[in-house]
Amino acid sequence: MNYKKKRILSLFIIAAIIIISYLLLDKYGINLGLDLRGGSHIVLQARLTEQREIDDNIMTGLVNIIERRVNSIGLAEAVIQREGSDKIIVELPAVEDPNQALETIGKTAVLTFRSPQGQVLMTGESIADARAVYDQYNNPVVTFELTSAGSKRFEEITRQYLNQRISIYLDDELLTAPVVESVIKGGGQITGYYTLEEAHNHAVLIREGALPVPVEAIEARTVGPTLGEIAIRKSLIAGIVGLVLVGLFMVFYYRFPGLLSAVVLVMYGIITLGVLAGFRAVLTLPGIAGIILSIGMAVDANIIIFERIKDERRTGKTIRTSIDSGFKRSYAAILDANITTIITAIILAYFTSGTVRGFAITLGIGVVISMFTAFFIMRNIIELFINTKLLDNPGAFGLRRGQ
Repeated sequence: MNYKKKRILSLFIIAAIIIISYLLLDKYGINLGLDLRGGSHIVLQARLTEQREIDDNIMTGLVNIIERRVNSIGLAEAVIQREGSDKIIVELPAVEDPNQALETIGKTAVLTFRSPQGQVLMTGESIADARAVYDQYNNPVVTFELTSAGSKRFEEITRQYLNQRISIYLDDELLTAPVVESVIKGGGQITGYYTLEEAHNHAVLIREGALPVPVEAIEARTVGPTLGEIAIRKSLIAGIVGLVLVGLFMVFYYRFPGLLSAVVLVMYGIITLGVLAGFRAVLTLPGIAGIILSIGMAVDANIIIFERIKDERRTGKTIRTSIDSGFKRSYAAILDANITTIITAIILAYFTSGTVRGFAITLGIGVVISMFTAFFIMRNIIELFINTKLLDNPGAFGLRRGQ
């Protein structure tokens, strides 16, 4: 592949990446965290039982089940993390009523099928799946499918209690008590719901499994978005002012290459926001700080490249040779600085949680993208103008006359 075809392919790849990033940003948007959007902050405490003690395995199981329940009811932007040895923090952006959320995420959710005498005949462990649907009369119900062993057991139960009532309980709440009219295999349905949402919440509890130990909400409060609105406004103002000042400095000092770096910086911002939107990342105030810090590192990479090109030009080399050598000489310095930052971000993301992890993730993503924009996008954009006087003049790259 010759030089011209390589350049066209590179520009096509850059355009495709920017378009895809913009489409991802337009489709998914940026999910805002609790500190920016407001919502509910809940602290759950695991309770000791006679059968089980609170240990790491129990707490890990609690976090996993609560996470699945939260995701199943459409709150995928939630933050769920352990605190201490027996507490779990649940943050639900845009959820204004924490008590309503607790109805689903905090229930023990033990499903039992009981005989007319109150004897437990089968538990929810035999259920493979549960969904909320409308029945043939347009009433909301929960349909459930049983495991292979559960199906056999349910067949025995319905045969034994034919023409009698079997009660279905969730924890100690009676859901329904239908009369067994025929032998049932494979699954069935639970009736008695007034809304599909109520049926859906119970289906989530049944499907995702019971909590290994009871939990109690020791704190449940609503966080208003006022702080978030102020923070977003100030962050936008700070970001815009910073970008304008950086752009003016780059243009003033490096002339046309500085203008190109400002354009590439805009591309960097679109790609970064597109990647965050594509990963459905939750952006918090520390996350915004991570993005702004990574913007600074992206500018720093361009300055290193321009200074290396300037050094090459001082030795009397041609503009093409100077650009080639300048980029090659800058790789090591940029990689050293950025890789150490990425390692730090990985450590923070692995060993911390919450907003600190959000800062680390946005910083790490931003730094990786900044290296891509510096080594690939900036290089190809500059080489578009390599045969013009815009680059081949005494003022370009910050050179003074006579240097």
